[in-house]
Amino acid sequence: MKNLWEDATASEFKNDLELRVYTSNLLGQSDELVLHGGGNTSVKSTVNGEEILYVKGSGWDLVSIKAEGFAPVKMATLLEMAKMKNLSDTDMVSGQKAAMIDSTAPNPSVEAILHALIPFKVVDHTHADAVVTISNSKQGKEIIEKLYPNFLIVPYVMPGFILAQKVYEMTEHGFDWDACDGIILHNHGIFTFDDDAKKSYDKMIEAVNKAEEFLNANADITIEKIKPKDFYMDDLTTIDKFMHVNQTPLAVYYASQKNLRANVTRGVLTPEHIIRTKRVPLVIEDTDVEDALKHFKVAYEAYFNAYKTDEIMLDPNPKYAVIKDFGIVTFGKTQKEADVINDVVEHTMMAVLRADMLGGYKSISIPDSFDMEYWELEQAKLKK
Repeated sequence: MKNLWEDATASEFKNDLELRVYTSNLLGQSDELVLHGGGNTSVKSTVNGEEILYVKGSGWDLVSIKAEGFAPVKMATLLEMAKMKNLSDTDMVSGQKAAMIDSTAPNPSVEAILHALIPFKVVDHTHADAVVTISNSKQGKEIIEKLYPNFLIVPYVMPGFILAQKVYEMTEHGFDWDACDGIILHNHGIFTFDDDAKKSYDKMIEAVNKAEEFLNANADITIEKIKPKDFYMDDLTTIDKFMHVNQTPLAVYYASQKNLRANVTRGVLTPEHIIRTKRVPLVIEDTDVEDALKHFKVAYEAYFNAYKTDEIMLDPNPKYAVIKDFGIVTFGKTQKEADVINDVVEHTMMAVLRADMLGGYKSISIPDSFDMEYWELEQAKLKK
């Protein structure tokens, strides 16, 4: 992981928010850190005597975020929210929005409360592939603890208020933040922080490099180049309007595994991915696409019925397919959506293969997957 910081460029920025934009853009330049809206950053500042958290706003990508992409939220409100025993995500979002000092700014990140809790000026959060690959292995807990002895290690919980509440409980009594180098969220990502923007950024790169070096030493994988078999693509046109066909060496290798169905249906790399990809792909091991799609939909409806309360079921069609000895095909309402899903799957494939070399890939549980896929905030949009 290359450190992209340049002193000459950084010296041009006149205030904390401009420097925050710069380091956010640096993080966003690496797909191995964040993908398509993933991750979030913040900086704390004082405005008219009141402490304000400028946190990445919803709908912005770190690679292209500008100053207007940060939501300014009153710290006092966020810290009061952290102490609450119960808070729905809908109420959290409305409470955060009401605490903004600029009503025209975007909605604050769902991790705004957690950013506020961390008692440092600058906070960086990414979904670094290397870190999540290790934590998504069966020995991940033990490996992460050895690699990051001075990090707060948080077991997987739902992002948003529940995560902030968990960190608050873990740190409210005598926790030494000055001795803490960062936070690892199992199956989710990593936080680094400091009172200096460069130091927080440097800590992120150093921490991710540590994970990458471990993987290079213990899970270095050679992708064998395999000639893909033929497949009649017209059979997939009923799934969605647009497709992205991936026959890179990685995709064909991934689709040529033994025990294919078992190996490629073990869940997402990070929780946020499930909203784009669903929990598992359509797996086609013979030429009967219609039958495979029928069984996928039946299984999806059974999954929904097993965990639903009052949710509205999403489209039961798959978001991508793994086709035996052929490669990967992703589907979207637009070509951009199909391309974005392909990017996510590309990173997932390599992580799964490397985690298997560490004893086996293991994602979040099926109930946790459902909770994320049917997140209250996403459901609210449908119910409107």
